Amino acid sequence: MRREAFGVLVAIVLAGAAEVARAAGLPDQLTGHGGPVKGITVAPGGDRVATASFDYSVILRAWPSGSEQAILYGHDAAANAVAFTPDGRRMVTVGDDALVLVWNTEGPAERREPVARLTGHEGKILQVAVSGNGRLAATASWDGRVGLWSLDPPGALGMLQGHKGPVNAVALSDDGSRLYSAGYDGTVRLWDVAQRREVRTLVRHGFGVNVIAVDEEAGRLAYGALDGGMRLVDLATGEVRTAFEHDRTPILALATSHDRRRLAFGDGHGVVTVVDAGLGQVTQDFPAARGPIWALAFGPRDESLLVGGLGADVAVWPLDPLRRPAGATGRDRAAPAASNGERQFERKCRICHTLTPDTARRAGPTLYRLFGRRMGTVEGYPYSEALTSGDLVWTDETVDQLFAQGPEHFLPGTKMPLQKMTNARDRADLIEYLKRATR
Repeated sequence: MRREAFGVLVAIVLAGAAEVARAAGLPDQLTGHGGPVKGITVAPGGDRVATASFDYSVILRAWPSGSEQAILYGHDAAANAVAFTPDGRRMVTVGDDALVLVWNTEGPAERREPVARLTGHEGKILQVAVSGNGRLAATASWDGRVGLWSLDPPGALGMLQGHKGPVNAVALSDDGSRLYSAGYDGTVRLWDVAQRREVRTLVRHGFGVNVIAVDEEAGRLAYGALDGGMRLVDLATGEVRTAFEHDRTPILALATSHDRRRLAFGDGHGVVTVVDAGLGQVTQDFPAARGPIWALAFGPRDESLLVGGLGADVAVWPLDPLRRPAGATGRDRAAPAASNGERQFERKCRICHTLTPDTARRAGPTLYRLFGRRMGTVEGYPYSEALTSGDLVWTDETVDQLFAQGPEHFLPGTKMPLQKMTNARDRADLIEYLKRATR
């Protein structure tokens, strides 16, 4: 479906959406995170869903109620992906902190700690895959390597090197003997896990490949790339079976239905495309989120599609028939900025910080009553030592220097991501807005 038809589709899907979701026994949305949702996965038994977020946390939820069973804090930066073991008793999570964490999914939720913290990568980890036998995990890292990890017992097995640049995606065969990886060098590669060697390069796309899905039984590889390319490739020959045009918008998320009949792609403009994998035909194409879609998963029994984007909530779309989730229009959308200072806040600060007394599970502490406050003093927020050990006070001048120099130079060791503002007028307008909004 082309974009000119989206207006008609939106009008159709809005009608009766709440009634359809309730009739199907599905939630309209999954709430609880304080920042964009980067990863979504469904437990093999279909009774639980896990979500990973920019707010550093992973939430384990019951399905279909969507209620929280546990909130897992272990990453020191954005949590990007989560995968269950086949028995559903453990999860593996990865993040921008280059850590691989292994968690138990059973037992008391309070103070749950990872059973293993695995290190070895030297850059952010974007994706994790677990083999069908539950013995092996593989990770894709921006350090240019693929990590191999034993899950029983947890431990490092080694690194695969060959990509020329960041690695974005990995997939494992059911028995863990074969591994597929994709990266910014535009290639998808097949590896022999036991021999730790590359068997062959399956794809040379020309633009970076962001996501992959492999169905060895069907002999099919699906991938999405930076140029908007969506391809279904024959695993044996490497030939493209079907190609889909997507207006040169980056494909950022990819999901396979549990029955393996459908694929769903999410792009940088918030559009989801659902494909019949066997026929190689688009069956649905609709705007599903505000801004980029970072995470997709088919819900249990393939009755729904779970969509994570810039907002802190996961939208739940019933798929048969397609309906827009209740309240999806404009949900979690910031009000139009009334001033340049507010626009700067929306662009630079809003994802990590609130303006209210509650930090609300954001990646950063609340900015409420910021001016005159000593750094590192919001109660309950896990600051880095760089902030708790200093005596700097937030004033017009110190906030200006923070953004003029960048956090990594002004406060070395801080967890705050790079947010440098070279325009003095923008910094002054932001400060004036913060002084009004944080009182």
